[in-house]
Amino acid sequence: MGSQFMDAQQTARYLNMSLTWIYRDARRCGLKPYRFGNGKNAKIQFKTIDVLKWLEQQRVS
Repeated sequence: MGSQFMDAQQTARYLNMSLTWIYRDARRCGLKPYRFGNGKNAKIQFKTIDVLKWLEQQRVS
């Protein structure tokens, strides 16, 4: 995870979630994506630091 952004597939793998969850539910759960491009060719990516922060917030105390 040396890069600043992770694509949807990398994010799904890292979080052990389905790609469908990433596209459908991640935003609703507070994980905000960045969209690069327009239309069908748009790429959804997540900032690595945002994913790590979101994951930390999910910790059960």
